[in-house]
Amino acid sequence: MNTKEMTDKIAAGQGFIAALDQSGGSTPKALAGYGVSEDEWNGEDEMFAKIHDMRSRVITSPSFASGKVIGAILFEKTMDGEVDGKPTADALKDRGVVPFIKIDQGLADEENGVQLMKPLTKLDALLEKSVAKGMFGTKERSVIKSANPAGIAAIVAQQFEVGNRVIDAGLMPILEPEYDIKAADRAEGEDILKAEILKNLETLADDRQVMLKLSIPVKANLYKELVDHPKVLAVVALSGGYSTEEACAELAKNDGMIASFSRAMLQDLRAQQSDEEFDATLGKAIDSICAASVA
Repeated sequence: MNTKEMTDKIAAGQGFIAALDQSGGSTPKALAGYGVSEDEWNGEDEMFAKIHDMRSRVITSPSFASGKVIGAILFEKTMDGEVDGKPTADALKDRGVVPFIKIDQGLADEENGVQLMKPLTKLDALLEKSVAKGMFGTKERSVIKSANPAGIAAIVAQQFEVGNRVIDAGLMPILEPEYDIKAADRAEGEDILKAEILKNLETLADDRQVMLKLSIPVKANLYKELVDHPKVLAVVALSGGYSTEEACAELAKNDGMIASFSRAMLQDLRAQQSDEEFDATLGKAIDSICAASVA
């Protein structure tokens, strides 16, 4: 797939984006959920080898190439690795899956009700490498904890600043100002978030687009204006701690939003499953997430 084909595929939205981008801090928990305990690996290199094995198994599973997964977000070490003897990005594109790369370096301490991204000290080098490896886009995460107007304005401004650097490098940014689904004031805060995103979209040049990855809103179709905005290629939803069933039920209420789920897609996969059991389990999750995305 070339850039135009990948852009068209994401814009059409006939499926969902798989999030396979657990990084160092979240990898042990992801492995434990997969049935791989900490006594089965020793040190960071072995840990990442185990998670790469899991991701490779997902990517090479027949159900992953069913056409219902239209994109996948990778961690840098996954991008640097190989699947089926090919660079991971190429292996994904062979299966009709558009590759993205996670670029943030973790979260800063909470201030004004939000956690901004830590300084992206490796961004320029990572963007250059990502372009060379054939990636289509990037993803950057920060977190909103409460409906603090100053904090939300700061988090959206940072997302767009980094997004413009990504576009300058020739890639498509997914901006992810995640709203904590457990926040008591989320409905109020999501109104503020939407207004700030719309304000920042107006500052984008007319020939620029971004993608947005947002928590499924409390008010159904709150983000429809963003879905329809000419400077937004797609709006994708994170599962945010919901189970697969809960996330799909909530997502189906929102026209035009498609899923970009991680735990909700992988929660029932186990290392101990046979290949047939693994593919059947993954296929069931993929079917339900896709159905909610295109509902």
